[in-house]
Amino acid sequence: MQIQLGQHLLGSNQKVAAEIRRLMDEKGVFLLNLMSSPGAGKTTLLEKTLAALRDQLQVAVIEGDIATTRDADRIARQGVRAVQINTHGACHLDGAMIQGVLPAFDLDTLDLLIIENVGNLVCPAEFDLGADASVVVLSTTEGVDKVVKYPLMFREATALVLNKIDLLPFTDFSLDELAADLAQVHPGLCRFDLSARTGEGMEAWVAWLMAQVQAKRGRRAL
Repeated sequence: MQIQLGQHLLGSNQKVAAEIRRLMDEKGVFLLNLMSSPGAGKTTLLEKTLAALRDQLQVAVIEGDIATTRDADRIARQGVRAVQINTHGACHLDGAMIQGVLPAFDLDTLDLLIIENVGNLVCPAEFDLGADASVVVLSTTEGVDKVVKYPLMFREATALVLNKIDLLPFTDFSLDELAADLAQVHPGLCRFDLSARTGEGMEAWVAWLMAQVQAKRGRRAL
């Protein structure tokens, strides 16, 4: 019975995710699902990314947290529309939650909608949100074993952002071990090594994201 319930839940989510994907394709909005464990630096990365893109793109954010509006408040201070979803205990966002807040956005004017998922390296990887890309943020302070301990997250990711590289000298994080683990779990995964705090390496990440958005805008124009 538990297996059937799980299959029903994921199957229902897939249907909603497909509806979201069709809507985003119709509107030409690039939907990004940003995931990580707590403390990896998702919100700081998001703040710096928004600062780099907001004069070039129309961007909005969906913030997922178990409680509080703290991250949404931080994003709003960037002058970007942010809508908070509090899961009240659930360790992930699902398609129905995303679909429920989409009317809060003017999708006809948006280029990029970013979902900052609940901080967790397990559950978010299992729930399709209809996103064009899923990016996982890993920080050097978390340890290098996360790729092999939580393989589904990294296997499902479109790209990996390795954050806090400015702290590498103060950790035992091994870039070589990370590369070896990624070769085992997700060969060829697009990776960006950067520090959201200092700005080092941000250019390549922002350029990649801009290219993804422009490609979808181009498809919308056809």
